[in-house]
Amino acid sequence: MGQTRVTSSGEDPRVRELRTAVSRLRRELAGHPAEFPDRKIAEEELAALDAMAVTGVPEIPRLRRSLLLIAGAVGSVSALASALRDVRVAVDLFGEPPRR
Repeated sequence: MGQTRVTSSGEDPRVRELRTAVSRLRRELAGHPAEFPDRKIAEEELAALDAMAVTGVPEIPRLRRSLLLIAGAVGSVSALASALRDVRVAVDLFGEPPRR
């Protein structure tokens, strides 16, 4: 228990899933024609999530903070709902943050 599976390439499958979901949302956000006030926040937090995933196992509290900021920034853009859901599912793969 508490062990993480690793693929034959040595990559944690949760990290791969996170990177895939983040990449999709970044692409869809970049292609979305409408400007909205918090777009820059979403772009910055997606970049932060990607950077965390590249370095290995991200910190769960930081993942969840970024997810909340992204959801707050793009949550009202229905065209991005599916890609946002995929990011949430990928973040959930890492589990809950430790209780204080």
